[in-house]
Amino acid sequence: MDATRDALVRAGTAMVDADGIGAVGVRSVAAAAGLSHGAPRRYFPTLTALLAAIAREGVLDLDRELGPALHSGVGDAAVAYWRYSVTRPYMFDLIFRHDLLAGAGGDLRGITGVWIDALADRLGGVDRAIEMWSAVHGLCVLTRTEAVAVAGVAVDEAYVHAFAERLAASTSGTNDAARS
Repeated sequence: MDATRDALVRAGTAMVDADGIGAVGVRSVAAAAGLSHGAPRRYFPTLTALLAAIAREGVLDLDRELGPALHSGVGDAAVAYWRYSVTRPYMFDLIFRHDLLAGAGGDLRGITGVWIDALADRLGGVDRAIEMWSAVHGLCVLTRTEAVAVAGVAVDEAYVHAFAERLAASTSGTNDAARS
């Protein structure tokens, strides 16, 4: 990869992590990288293309944490996912903005599809994997917005682990084999 492109993505990633998606602009990223305001256009024709490159780095970072955890177990994977959402909340927001990033590059759906496949293998089907991901993702969002605190629930790693293990053990819901 080109050093200038790398510098732009690193600067943009730092901006997202510090202040969120709204802080990222083509000129502001160029300035943070110490480059001319026109430098990003050579690599990223639009702001959306730049955001997709930044999101890809975030997805790859999450994948480095989530990949090994998926092999350890559903509870460990849920904890890794939740931990990322808590420690990098703005990046977590960006990487799941498929509405914003669709068609901008980065193969984000391809990477997240690997996670679904790994969960499906563990849980016995794609439907169960989607149930698990939806539930854990929802718990991440509810934790970040402090909605679960209103209910008197203290969400921490132990809670997330137990939550995912309970869901994995449950027989409620549908699975792919049941629909056939």
